[in-house]
Amino acid sequence: MSTVTESNVCSMCKHLRKNFCIGCQKYFCPNHFKEHEQKLSITFDNEIIRSHDEILDGIQRLEQSNSLPSGLIDKIEQWKRATIHKVEKAVEQAQHQLIELINRQRTTIAEELEPITKEIRYRREEENFLETDIDLLKQKINEIQQKLERFLRNDTNNAVIFNIPLLTSINLLANTKWKQNGVVVAGGNSFGININQLCNPWGFRIDDAQTVYIADCGNHRIVEWKCNAMMGQIVAGGNGEGQGTNQFYWPTDVIIDKKTDSLIICDYGNKRVVRWPRQRSTSGEVIISNIACYGLTIDNDGFLYLVDSDKHEVKRYRIGENDGTIVAGGNGRGNRFDQLHYPRYTFVDRNQTVYVSDGCNHRIMKWTKGAKQGIVVAGGLGEGNSLTQLSNPCGIVVDQSDNVYVVDAGNHRIMRWCRGETQGNIIAGGNGKGNQSNQFSRPTNLSFDREGNLYVSESENHRVQKFNIDRS
Repeated sequence: MSTVTESNVCSMCKHLRKNFCIGCQKYFCPNHFKEHEQKLSITFDNEIIRSHDEILDGIQRLEQSNSLPSGLIDKIEQWKRATIHKVEKAVEQAQHQLIELINRQRTTIAEELEPITKEIRYRREEENFLETDIDLLKQKINEIQQKLERFLRNDTNNAVIFNIPLLTSINLLANTKWKQNGVVVAGGNSFGININQLCNPWGFRIDDAQTVYIADCGNHRIVEWKCNAMMGQIVAGGNGEGQGTNQFYWPTDVIIDKKTDSLIICDYGNKRVVRWPRQRSTSGEVIISNIACYGLTIDNDGFLYLVDSDKHEVKRYRIGENDGTIVAGGNGRGNRFDQLHYPRYTFVDRNQTVYVSDGCNHRIMKWTKGAKQGIVVAGGLGEGNSLTQLSNPCGIVVDQSDNVYVVDAGNHRIMRWCRGETQGNIIAGGNGKGNQSNQFSRPTNLSFDREGNLYVSESENHRVQKFNIDRS
């Protein structure tokens, strides 16, 4: 006679087994096997069919416009209204600039034509003219005619289009990569005063034609390097260090003011801000005095933001006014969240949020509009070279997703700190101090062109390098 063992009895009542469940690998007597099947049926209905029907119901609700998430729709509507407002402002500004440009050009051409008109009248009245006189007058008239035709054909369009302000900051993806070997686009011929050289370049800007305007700090000048040029051109200063209106003393930053077609320059050594017209000007005008301006930027509304490194603050100015409003720092030197310590450069987004490279605190601070204190968005854990630290940060750029790109000067690298992250990642450099194409020596500032290519200035290598986006 066989004995009853654990393997051949019902798992519920311990009676002799009759049925086996393949799913749970257990034995059941006939009564409990039926009960087991019923439980499985209920579970299937509750956990499978019901969940499936809930998903199907959700899909059907999404097909109805009135079931779309109201919060998301509201945000999209707000974005639409804000964008339309900015476009309308840009169009209005472009129309105003066109009128100003036409009037200015008309005045210039009329002034050039006036002496020719007088000479024509004189010679007609006196009937005093020779073949050489006629040829010379014809040449002068042709020159003015060509200038007028060029203006009507091309210059008006270019001037207006290129002066429409950028509506958004640069749009980069968090996983965007750049080639690790840069290409020299300015300088790179050791330090010197020749037009193919730089001496301790600091801030710079790139226009729509990829022309780079550089604060050539050690040469006390601003130089322009066109795309693919072998040498630069002095466009401001270059008359030795000094306090004259045609001189600078250690200029540290430059921006392009498209509205007035001028350069605005931090004349750091002279503690002033200078505006210098881009067209055939031999001197500038002081627009703000008594400020140790290290870095500056301009927002879409035309406000200037200046970093006063001596007072450890950032101020916002309306152009034409000498008194600004503190928007970051201003509470003395320190490392509290309402303080800065030797700030250097600043970036302002479309919401007038101010980002500051807080140099001696080795951190990047973010101050929302009207805030009494900032928050740390990069670094802030003391000076160091780990991915959670910075060393004497300088230039900064923030993209549309609030990712911060910073020149980590003391570590000779460029870093990206994605929004909300507690550490950054190296996007260029980080291979030790040096002058190879994948190295930096005291980088100072960075910028991106419209295609997203990265540009970096280096004080000790006396050059600006371009790192193309890696699309491989």
